[in-house]
Amino acid sequence: QVQLVESGGGLVQAGGSLRLSCTPSGIILIFNAMGWYRQAPGKEREPVASILRTGSTNYADSVKGRFTISRDNAKNTVYLQMNSLKPEDTAVYYCKASLSRDFWGQGTQVTVSS
Repeated sequence: QVQLVESGGGLVQAGGSLRLSCTPSGIILIFNAMGWYRQAPGKEREPVASILRTGSTNYADSVKGRFTISRDNAKNTVYLQMNSLKPEDTAVYYCKASLSRDFWGQGTQVTVSS
């Protein structure tokens, strides 16, 4: 059984930074793609950023230039560096890892105060 363990969420003022981490526990798999989604209250879950095993990345327009996704293949860990945070970034952030199927983390709360 694979579980994704997220960490790094919290409360920060607008303009601040946070770094999220996501590490799998249990059976270690080499995921093809890893990424982050977020879900704000009353809204649907939306993609934030993703990274392939090759290092190719993709970002939502709303976070381009502020967020950076990276990956440590040796540790099978994905990171999301979030800078210049805005109140509208407030959401529960979920890690997703894909191989033959998708795996999801339990989510970590990010709250940005104005």
